[in-house]
Amino acid sequence: MGKHGKHLVWDWNGTLLDDIDAVIGATNAAFAELGLASITLERYRELYTVPVPKFYERLMGRLPTDQEWTVMDGVFHRHYWERADACGLTAGAAELLAARQAAGATQSLLSLAPHAHLVPLVRRYGIAERFVRVDGRPDASTDGKSGHMVRHVAALGVPAERVVVIGDAADDAVAAAFVGARAVLYTGGSHSRASLARVGVPVVDSLEEAVAVAEELV
Repeated sequence: MGKHGKHLVWDWNGTLLDDIDAVIGATNAAFAELGLASITLERYRELYTVPVPKFYERLMGRLPTDQEWTVMDGVFHRHYWERADACGLTAGAAELLAARQAAGATQSLLSLAPHAHLVPLVRRYGIAERFVRVDGRPDASTDGKSGHMVRHVAALGVPAERVVVIGDAADDAVAAAFVGARAVLYTGGSHSRASLARVGVPVVDSLEEAVAVAEELV
């Protein structure tokens, strides 16, 4: 696979899946249950980070205990999955994926969403066949994407220097750098443009632009 040019590794939540409204709705529903004040989209994008317990630390002024985290994570996901069915793919995503596949280019999907939830969703949106590999989070860890990226790229058999990661979070760029790949970050998801710009990789406002920039990176 690595002999045929660059390979794109796509993120799911906030990148291919336009779910930021569901995330904010679920976050605030969970916060209400937990006695925390609601948060605006703008503040969420300024504070959000991976691992997610660090995000709660920024909100609460301290890391949640293991018991608190278990409750928070469970409550958030209950509210998120209630809203997830109303989410669609990001504008232009299906067309971009189809065009790259038709051109003979390879791409895969790596997400921190639970693997058991991710695969049926990707199939439901009709894009599973666009990817040579789809990997979600295999366990309940709260780690970022770096370790998962190592395993994902190794399974692909693509030289890391031929890989570009497209995501909406600083952690996507961290994971790319961890394996020696490049990254492009998209502003439509979990982070503000200002917070993404601090990472030091290209930042774009559409997936079409992300692909165009990726084509120039390697």
